[in-house]
Amino acid sequence: MPVAEPQKELRFTRAGQALVFAILAAVLVMVALVFFLLAPHRPDHPVLPHPAWGFLPLALALLAARLAWHCARHAYILLSPIGVEIFPFFRPAANMQVIPWAQIAAAEVGDKMLTLHFSAEKTAGIHLALSPIAKDRRELLAKAIRGRLPS
Repeated sequence: MPVAEPQKELRFTRAGQALVFAILAAVLVMVALVFFLLAPHRPDHPVLPHPAWGFLPLALALLAARLAWHCARHAYILLSPIGVEIFPFFRPAANMQVIPWAQIAAAEVGDKMLTLHFSAEKTAGIHLALSPIAKDRRELLAKAIRGRLPS
């Protein structure tokens, strides 16, 4: 479904997690290359693994690369005029959660955690890990949340 007014939204992706999956994909490709490059030396050293074993890390590398692309492309937290939209890692379209701005009484933004309080006494709320968001974007998220909520 296309967004009606995308200029009024701030989208924060899982770029922090995407980096981890991209590095994992690169390492797995290197492991696969080791299996394939050892193939010519296998007749001299029968203890070396068969080159076909290289396809396993290669398949895992493709999976990790797909996960990296998915994390970098799709939103984790979306700030819209309606409120804060949270997209989980698994089945984001079915399990997304929308918290209206009127429901948020206060917010605490730390280095690793975002806490949205639903009451002034801070007895109800939600905690969101900020590790999926790239470190350079966390301050932008904090500024946007603080700018939207009353002091």
